[in-house]
Order: sequence, then structure tokens, then C-alpha cells
Amino acid sequence: MRAMILAAGRGERLRPLTDTTPKPLLEAGGRSLIGYHLAALATAGFREIVINLAHLGEQIRDTLGNGSAWGLNIHYSAEPPGALGTGGGIKQALPLLGEAPFAVINGDVFTSYPLARLRAIKCDHAHLVLVPNPAHNPAGDFALSGGYVIADGQPRHTFSGISVYHPRFFAAAGDGSFSVVPMLRSAMTQHQVTGEIYTGPWHDIGTLERLATLCEQLT
Repeated sequence: MRAMILAAGRGERLRPLTDTTPKPLLEAGGRSLIGYHLAALATAGFREIVINLAHLGEQIRDTLGNGSAWGLNIHYSAEPPGALGTGGGIKQALPLLGEAPFAVINGDVFTSYPLARLRAIKCDHAHLVLVPNPAHNPAGDFALSGGYVIADGQPRHTFSGISVYHPRFFAAAGDGSFSVVPMLRSAMTQHQVTGEIYTGPWHDIGTLERLATLCEQLT
């Protein structure tokens, strides 16, 4: 199984740090956010990694290189200015991701989720890892019923930014910039999105305050 790290976002809420440093290269506990992902992916048995690039993307490429420092092979998917969104970014990278299901991880989360678990998931369309709702998202995103993720229902959970997709999920998607969320919601109505709940360490590093909180916990 291959994996993709979404690393093209601008990181507006992390300015001014992200004016000069791309969000995935921000550090916590002496290591970059994306560095934690790469180490965890290598430990989990992944070898082929795709990273999409946009805002200050060359810094990411120059820092990570070909991935040999982690025992990985990193391939880059460069996007136009403004990036392509979560859906558009994955769609563009499909030629690098192969014909089998692949894992996707947001570059701005920190977690101890056992990524090796993703390699055993039977994914026909999409599979989402959900987490308990953090303080910044108390209403949650989706519910889980009988192993399937649904848009409505209780209790609600938050999408962790960790997922598995089969390439066929994007077969009808167009090119250009778009979010994957509307596609997921549509697929949920067809019972095509499976899911699980992870209750271990997980942080969405979307603001300066959340980054500071993670740094304090890792010191």
C-alpha cells in the first residue's frame, strides 16, 4: 500500500509562522510535523510515499529529499498556486498512487494512530478514521453506524484526517480544485464509506494555540 501526505495547504491560521515555513515543516518536540508522519509510516511498513506541494513547497522537497533518511521513496505532486484542495490534490496524484487502495494523512495532524492498521483495511471506496470531538469541533462531523460512516446520526465524531481510498472513488471526479468532503457525503448515502473510531492521542494543528499546546505536551 502507498500513502499520501496532504502538505499543500497555506496554513492561514498559523500565520505569521507559515509566511516563511510551510505548515508541515513546523516543529513540535524538536521534529517537524511531517517528520513524525514519515517515521510512523516507515515503522508501519509503508515504502512509497506521495506528498503534494504548493505553498513554499520547494522547502518541503529540499528538506525531505527522496525519503532515504526514513527508508522511504518520496514522490512529489506539485500543484499550481493556490493548491487544488483535498479532492483535487488527491485526484492529480492518482498516477503516483497506483491502482490499489492507498492511505491519506493530513500533514497538519499529530497522532499515535497505528498506521499499520490501514494496510489491513479492505477498502472498496473510502474508509475514514474518526476521533472523539475536540474542543474546537464540539458538534463533530459524522456518525458511525454498523461500520459505515453516515452524515447524520448520533453520537457524532470528528474526521481525523486519516483515511484510505480506492482509486475508483475518484473515477468520476473532474480536474481542478475541489474538496473531498462533498464526495464523501454523497458516497455515504450509498453506504460506500466505512469507518472506525480511534480514541488515542490526536491533535489537529490548525492554529498557533494548538501548536503551542502540542509543543508543551511534547517537552
